[in-house]
Amino acid sequence: MDKIEHIGIAVKSIEKSNALFAALFGKAHYKVEEVESEGVKTSFFDVGPNKIELLEATNPESPIAKFIEKKGEGIHHIAFAVKDIKAEIARLKGEGFIVLNSEPKLGADNKLVAFLHPKSTNGVLIELCEERS
Repeated sequence: MDKIEHIGIAVKSIEKSNALFAALFGKAHYKVEEVESEGVKTSFFDVGPNKIELLEATNPESPIAKFIEKKGEGIHHIAFAVKDIKAEIARLKGEGFIVLNSEPKLGADNKLVAFLHPKSTNGVLIELCEERS
């Protein structure tokens, strides 16, 4: 893994949260994008060498809606940049981690993504991200 790519924060309202985080960081978000397959709308902020991703549910059955219902707004996942996501999936499976995606899927911000189950990572949802070429 190369670096922390972003930290995902589950929010009830992208609009309200964009204003809050813009005030916190002193700059506006650079992108809002919907990932229909995940039932989520995302917003990204550049913060130094990393990013913050805000996630708002677009339907009540989405993972973000369920997360907020159970835990409230807050940190949802930590994403790490990888050069070869398929190789990382294989390596992590071999190390005994529970990988939720046997094949990477299209995510936000031009990334291929896969997730590790929190049960195998001390309660933290981990996302692997590979930049799409």
